[in-house]
Amino acid sequence: MNLNRRKFLQGAGTLALGSIAFSGKAGSLFNFMAPQHPVGLQLFTFFGVIDEDVKGTLTKIAAIGYKEMESAFSKKGGYYGLKPKEFKALVNDLGMSWKSHHVLGAPFKLPKGYKMPLGADGKPMVLPPMRNLRENMQQLVDEAAEGGIQYLVCANSPTGTLDEIKSTIEVLNKTGEATKKVGIQFAYHNHDMEFHDIDGKIPYHLLLTETNSENVKMELDLAWAVKGGQDPVELFKAHPGRFPLWHVKDLDAERKTILPVGSGTIDFKRIFEHQADAGMKHFFVEHDEPKDPYASVESSYKYITQTLKA
Repeated sequence: MNLNRRKFLQGAGTLALGSIAFSGKAGSLFNFMAPQHPVGLQLFTFFGVIDEDVKGTLTKIAAIGYKEMESAFSKKGGYYGLKPKEFKALVNDLGMSWKSHHVLGAPFKLPKGYKMPLGADGKPMVLPPMRNLRENMQQLVDEAAEGGIQYLVCANSPTGTLDEIKSTIEVLNKTGEATKKVGIQFAYHNHDMEFHDIDGKIPYHLLLTETNSENVKMELDLAWAVKGGQDPVELFKAHPGRFPLWHVKDLDAERKTILPVGSGTIDFKRIFEHQADAGMKHFFVEHDEPKDPYASVESSYKYITQTLKA
């Protein structure tokens, strides 16, 4: 190829890209070229199921196509009855990657009126004592480091009074300092309660503004935020880069029932278009206490990969 022809082709390519940009089609071109995020799963979706057969459950999840795992507490204790390195090896052997783990911020208390789900024996589940960041912070951080995960997430912490909010903020900041020392990013996971007014204050706003923005990131549960009257996109714009992790699940029109992704009313297309504003690195499908967890996560996976194309 002679020099003049090469210059012509280079110029033509530049002109073509310029024409695409001018016509408003550049975004779709670059979206097409951009790699997709691996689809992750929060294992709380299989609470009460996975403990009966940890390897078998994970094998079925891998067969659906999930590539990233976020673990939670189980009735076996520890990491589904395994040590951190054992659980990591099991996940890796199945072609998946263990990215994150959920822990409690304070001693566990059942919500008023809540009844434990039934186990395989038809009786209410009995949970082992669960460690928490207020009382067992360094042990939980050390175990996360042993497992080689990238994120440790506070799944829940009391925010029902201003004193509880203050205590939670202290725990979050202390944990964020400890995880930073071992190369793990700490984050906080919301429900809808953090968006309820407490003596003229919104707990989630206080959590965002009174924790260290580098040490304490947010795992935004999209459905719980919407249920709490929030627009996730507006949160991303107000606090850019603060939300590296998402929980993805859907809600019915009355915002009462959790549904598989794509079968409810949340506009995921709009939300995922703002993933750069959020600073999103990983997202995890979750469905709290589904009737059939396998059917739910398979439905969510198909919607995300085939329709949403996230």
